[in-house]
Amino acid sequence: MPAPAAPTRTSRARALLPDLAPWRASADFRRLWLAGLITNFGTFLTFVALPVQLKDLTGSAAAVGAIGAVELLPLIVCGLYGGALADAYDKRKLILLTEAGQGLLTAVLLVNALLPRPGIWPLYAVAALSSALGAIQRPALDSLLPRIVAHEDLPAATALNSLRWTVGGVAGPALAGVVVAYAGSGPAYAVDLVTFAVSVVLSLGLAASPAAHEAAAPSLRSIAEGARYAWSRKELLGTYVVDIAAMLFAMPLAVLPFLADELGARWSLGLMYACMPAGALIVSLTSGWTARIHRHGRMVVLAAAAWGLAVAAVGVVDDVWPVLLLLTLGGGFDMVSGIFRGAMWNQTIPDELRGRLAGIELLSYSVGPQLGQVRSGGMAAWRGVRVSVWAGGLLCAGAVGVLAVCLPSLMRYDARTNVHARRLRAHRTGAPA
Repeated sequence: MPAPAAPTRTSRARALLPDLAPWRASADFRRLWLAGLITNFGTFLTFVALPVQLKDLTGSAAAVGAIGAVELLPLIVCGLYGGALADAYDKRKLILLTEAGQGLLTAVLLVNALLPRPGIWPLYAVAALSSALGAIQRPALDSLLPRIVAHEDLPAATALNSLRWTVGGVAGPALAGVVVAYAGSGPAYAVDLVTFAVSVVLSLGLAASPAAHEAAAPSLRSIAEGARYAWSRKELLGTYVVDIAAMLFAMPLAVLPFLADELGARWSLGLMYACMPAGALIVSLTSGWTARIHRHGRMVVLAAAAWGLAVAAVGVVDDVWPVLLLLTLGGGFDMVSGIFRGAMWNQTIPDELRGRLAGIELLSYSVGPQLGQVRSGGMAAWRGVRVSVWAGGLLCAGAVGVLAVCLPSLMRYDARTNVHARRLRAHRTGAPA
């Protein structure tokens, strides 16, 4: 019997490229992916235009910072309730209604920008309502994924969705900055409105996705049921708390302008902001290897700890170029953690609970960065920028290590043998558990 042929350089390169199986097999996945890519660029236009317009109208940094405050409460409340809605109602309808609602809010921004004296309160009102609609929509999108993608292709689908977001994270702000600088907020809102219209048209082609008959009606009781399930799954709970620890202790975005000044490289600030999305993009573009990894929990822990160590090194080095490299590495490690967190969620959570758990996930990866900005800024004011960065990175790595010890089921998790993964795989394929 002849020996198997050695892998060629071409085959090794293909093994690194993203796995396109979900794209080829699912028309609904293609529609959602394209709709998300298009609206991602439009959303970044508004993301940049709204605070710039508010700055021009008020001249107050505090007024601009208050945008985050008005977005936080709707994010928390509607994220949890949106998860219950996603379990109880047709996910396609929820996606369509929230996408159309986001478009109407953008139209309000456009009309306000065209007024002779634009109002300030509409900017805050739209920011709060947009945060609410986004928090309602995201659990529906996340819980729809396991329905439209084959079980074994879910890690690849998670990586492809990450690729979509990172492309927007790198290119979107750059495009938005140019449009807002040279055309103003009004044209930026107009382009965003067009992207929402295109997204709604694409989403109309999605197949209906009604609630599972086991799903409970949306209520505080049903939300509590989802929380109890998450608490009972310690490996699942571990993915949430590891992510919160990583973002709370090691998210350095708030102090990057001050770090650039200390390094004598104010010109590098834009690159600093782009480096973490760029690192995530590199991982997404070379994510083919993730399909061969089965111990997802271990990868979540190791990647989160590596993210913390990379950030800690940022606070120690004295040259801007190593800082840029380390921020890029950190963004890559954070994306690795995110890919395997998503794989664990999508491959183990029952369909009737997927929306409510997606609402909890939304809070874990949204609230953490916002609290992290407060932590890093406060520590920088107390002990200095460098201390804030390197101490936060070390606290992240240490906290992740403690969590790994306290939650051994997270480190033991194996997608091939985990009872929840096997049960859900059997349910979806019709094979015996």
